Amino acid sequence: MVQHGRAARAVAAAAAVGVMGLTTGCSAAAEADNESPADSAAAVHDAADRLVREGSSKARTSMEMASGGTRVTIRGEGVYDYRARVGQLKVVLPQDPSGAEEHRPITELLAPGALYMKNRGAGVPADKWVRVETASMSDGNLVTGGATDPLAAAELLRGARKVTYVGESELAGTDVRHYRGTVDMAAAAHAASPAGRPALTAAAKGFAKDQVPFDVYLDDEGRIRKVRHRFSFVNTTKVTTAVKGNGKGNGKRNGQGGKRDVVDVASTTLLYGFGVTANIELPDTKDIFAGKIAVN
Repeated sequence: MVQHGRAARAVAAAAAVGVMGLTTGCSAAAEADNESPADSAAAVHDAADRLVREGSSKARTSMEMASGGTRVTIRGEGVYDYRARVGQLKVVLPQDPSGAEEHRPITELLAPGALYMKNRGAGVPADKWVRVETASMSDGNLVTGGATDPLAAAELLRGARKVTYVGESELAGTDVRHYRGTVDMAAAAHAASPAGRPALTAAAKGFAKDQVPFDVYLDDEGRIRKVRHRFSFVNTTKVTTAVKGNGKGNGKRNGQGGKRDVVDVASTTLLYGFGVTANIELPDTKDIFAGKIAVN
């Protein structure tokens, strides 16, 4: 996958996927007025636990990044098992500027503490997986893999602050309640589950801003149907990352060479098909690539 050092192919940040029809009216406005800030915050903070209780779902992801006038989008689709904390996504990279397809879709396996990638390219045999430790990435794999881990996206909401209830709307035929606020990254890392804490702790240190704006849409059962985060990271042109690089994350903040600027990334996750069977098997050790990953 492409990364921060090359904006035209970088890990993207997400556009909101799907069409949401807003239903405005007096009743929705009245409900918004009647929901207390404490109730709104509690609903958002509980979203991750609600997904674990649900068990599994299908997921669509989208990342969109804009840098230097260039905008790229990476999309993914798959399933996630929230109890086992494992997921599988097929990630489609953007075309290069000439219009030619740059890569075959990359298969990603999301697991506690690790990201596995197949069809990664850059000298990796087609039948091998690349394994990267998420805690070694300076963004905790919130953007490096081109798709935010759905459970990590939900766990970020444990650090939600200044939560407001926007109102009711409809998303893909489902009534949802729209909340908006900011995530305190350090608070989210502190409140995360033990399995998710190392990656979010790395992310809390790696982003340019520790306050991350979000919008989340919950259904009547409190399940996330859509969540959108807007991250900012420091882009150093000389540094590459796990997708095309040395597996160390989405950039060093020590300014080693290259121009530094702040890149804004929007990551959107849509969840649906709750309760779907999610049979996900992690690769055997013999199937993991042991060589060096090519550096741009």
